[in-house]
Amino acid sequence: MFEHILLAVDGSEHALHAARKAAELARTMNTQELHIIVAYDTIPVYLGEPNMQIAYVNRKSEAEAILQHAVTEVGDVPGKVLTEVMEGDAAEAVITAATKYKSDLIVMGSRGLGRLAGLLLGSTSQKVVAHAPCPVLIVR
Repeated sequence: MFEHILLAVDGSEHALHAARKAAELARTMNTQELHIIVAYDTIPVYLGEPNMQIAYVNRKSEAEAILQHAVTEVGDVPGKVLTEVMEGDAAEAVITAATKYKSDLIVMGSRGLGRLAGLLLGSTSQKVVAHAPCPVLIVR
């Protein structure tokens, strides 16, 4: 039923709970692919160099750490586990990834850490539900 699941995380408790639910679904449905994504806000160009590069490196490394934590929470699942760090608006990143990967289901937390973390604000989950190309499971 759900052969391609997209999991969007930001490191919040809701997102980690969503990771556990996505893993449970992947095991139950014998999913072929589980894509895990993290998005971070675009770095404003007005920061200039070297500040812009420093901010980029910091945000990307933080996103990669969140991603690795989510992979650990997911554990062993059937099929492939693919990961991606994306830059830009969180809701747009989720919708773009769901379309790109032809996802059958999006799983995400109901609330996130806020703009600094870059993903899963209450308004983000609402935007994803409104514009997603597939069903969305919001986990509390």
